[in-house]
Amino acid sequence: MTPLPRLLLACLAGLALSIASPGAGAAAGGAPSPPPAKDFFNRPLFGGAVISPSGKYLAARIAQAGGRTQLAVIDLASRSAKVVANFKDADVVSVQWVNDQRLVFESFNLGSVASGGKFAASMFAIDRDGGRPLLLASDAPNKQLSGAASPYLMLASRITLIDYDGERDSDLVYAIEPRQDGPKENAYANLWRVNTIDGSHERLKGPAQATGWVLDRHGEPRLATTFEQGKTVFHLLGNDKQWRKLSSVAQQIGPGYTIAPLGFGEGNTLYVTSNGGADKSAVYRYDMAGNTLDAAPLLALDGYDFKGRLVIRNGKLLGVQYQRDGEGVQWFDPALQQMQDAIDKLLTGTVNVVQLPQEETAPYVLVRSYSDVQPERYYSYERATGKLARVGESHPEIKPGQMGMQEEVRYAARDGLEIPAMLTLPAGKRKNLPMVVLVHGGPWVRGSAWGWRADVQFLASRGYAVLQPEFRGSTGFGRKHYLLGWKQWGLKMQDDVADGMKWAVAQGIADPARVCIAGASYGGYATLMGLVKDHDLYQCGIEWVGVTDIDLLFSPAWSYPDDISADHKRYTMPDTIGDPVKDAAQFKATSPLAQAHRIKRPLLLAYGGKDQRVPIVHGTRLRDAVRDSNPDVEWIEYPNEGHGWYEPRNNIDFWTRVERFLDRHIGAGR
Repeated sequence: MTPLPRLLLACLAGLALSIASPGAGAAAGGAPSPPPAKDFFNRPLFGGAVISPSGKYLAARIAQAGGRTQLAVIDLASRSAKVVANFKDADVVSVQWVNDQRLVFESFNLGSVASGGKFAASMFAIDRDGGRPLLLASDAPNKQLSGAASPYLMLASRITLIDYDGERDSDLVYAIEPRQDGPKENAYANLWRVNTIDGSHERLKGPAQATGWVLDRHGEPRLATTFEQGKTVFHLLGNDKQWRKLSSVAQQIGPGYTIAPLGFGEGNTLYVTSNGGADKSAVYRYDMAGNTLDAAPLLALDGYDFKGRLVIRNGKLLGVQYQRDGEGVQWFDPALQQMQDAIDKLLTGTVNVVQLPQEETAPYVLVRSYSDVQPERYYSYERATGKLARVGESHPEIKPGQMGMQEEVRYAARDGLEIPAMLTLPAGKRKNLPMVVLVHGGPWVRGSAWGWRADVQFLASRGYAVLQPEFRGSTGFGRKHYLLGWKQWGLKMQDDVADGMKWAVAQGIADPARVCIAGASYGGYATLMGLVKDHDLYQCGIEWVGVTDIDLLFSPAWSYPDDISADHKRYTMPDTIGDPVKDAAQFKATSPLAQAHRIKRPLLLAYGGKDQRVPIVHGTRLRDAVRDSNPDVEWIEYPNEGHGWYEPRNNIDFWTRVERFLDRHIGAGR
């Protein structure tokens, strides 16, 4: 059996609780050297912890010396731990308790996607003591955990577990299998019920070609989504065991702006998100019997769409965990609010997210604690005594005192639209700084939230301010903010990024002669367009796995297929990005490849050879076009990576190169 890492053993040995202050880590006589890249980009030592239904055990992913991620189970009373699953060629990526005795976990090879872009994913069941290992499903033939054998479910793609707030008294789990049988067929998702003792499995019936599923507290499928001619349709299983349509929403509008399900409560109550006629979505009660939505929301977040999860036990809504600028919680149960207050007094200056066991009388709860300067730490909290005990931390080498302080800011775009952004400043510095404007991917996502993030803090530890704009089109800030980004690639979306840089200069934060723009995927596109459109603002650009030609998104090169579905290209992209025929002139004006001759600033490009979201042809064509008139182009290719870097050595290599690139062009010593 593989031994536990030394740092994890130290935590479990019962070390006295010690909370680092914001200034911790500073060496006497001057500032210490910044942490090496490996401290940021190696896999987390400890993470993904989940508490058992009884509250007596934890399951968690831990990193071993060779870099692979294993599965460990911790007895909270005895503070003993045991590795119960590990692989030489794969990583444990998720875990879920089936009941207090049995676990299910997924594994795949994070270090290579060379086999057709697949991760060779498998799902196993195992007892908490490591006994009775069983292979449940796989998309990789001959994949085995030592001693595991079963008539496993052979699949075409990775399947994912469905979690739910409900009973844990059976040996069954539910998993979704994504399918797309032919390039012209709609994507859908089969739902499987799998017995974790003998491996037997059953595909459950529902609406034809359902794309998603929601389980009730008994673990039974009660709500399903389908995709019909550009609309997401929600179907509810009634007491008569018949499926009926609940609501629908145009896919490009996004869930939550009409009705989208969150979970089931007592009786005929369904909790949903809806905008209720307003700009921001909120949490509402929906009466399934009467098909009515409450007039007032149960929980609304001022300035933000609702994003989060419900905490439900035995059908009763105990609280709502949500995200504003950072994570928060609203407890409806007074005893739980008192417990949260007690934990927050013990762990000051951090967000402390409580994970409740299923059983109400459980002796322990799990606490995930972090801040902008502190990576995740995990604690057990004993209800009877009110004592905290640290059980693991994700990045123990990181010293909070060397990290950058973070805050959400808001600035006005040139047309008056308010743009949220996350600003991170190096420790002890606030004025006239070299800055990296870091543009998020998507682009139809929320890009940032308050909390420690490896790439941002790596840059801050090197002396750079980091600005992360939530330009129009970003989600989480209301329907208007999202819709204003439609067909604005390279136009107003790009202006929002530039206006953020100008705001930082006007505030005295950024030195206008030392600003670099950077980003991945859509953020890579915005980096290139920033160098095209606003070349006077940025001294350099760093883009990885970035889109370089909008036409290539719709019609990729035949030898470089992508994984964007035909439905998405047909029903969503013409509205959100543009129509390749009607908007051909706009595409040409806003495609970096067509404007490559205008990119004169130093540029770093990085791509994965197995990327099927943005195939490497995007990068090679842009690289060759820019080099015709710009000799200062650095090219990086990771042959076995996909849409981002999964292998720690590649992550460390990339960010080490980024550090050298920035130091040459905008570094603090310039």
